[in-house]
Amino acid sequence: MPDMEETIPIKDEYDIVTARSAGKTIASSTGFGLVDQTRISTAISELARNILRYAGTGTVYVRQVTADGRNGIEVVAGDQGPGIANLDLAMTDGHTTGGGLGAGLPGTKRLMDDFEIDTEVGRGTIVTTRKWVQ
Repeated sequence: MPDMEETIPIKDEYDIVTARSAGKTIASSTGFGLVDQTRISTAISELARNILRYAGTGTVYVRQVTADGRNGIEVVAGDQGPGIANLDLAMTDGHTTGGGLGAGLPGTKRLMDDFEIDTEVGRGTIVTTRKWVQ
């Protein structure tokens, strides 16, 4: 499997579309079917939108990964925004401080197989997610 990767700076709404498209392309070439391609691109949209909404700018990094004989895709969304003061609350369905639906982080966790978040108030947030070809 050739290594594919994209780094997309997130500065405006158009960058969300670019990140989503890059994720769908990489997911397709990794062997994901249409349903999983849509799940992955939706997760990327949510993460990129959170960067814009809460931090203003950041980066989405999408790449093919292989582990334990499985192929997958990894999405890392990072920013140097305000960080998340109450991560437990942020991971609760329906909770929002940004006027959205409150589905971003919990929804992304459901869409992907692996989900890790590293956040600190005043430092920013890095969300790492992976989905594996079944």
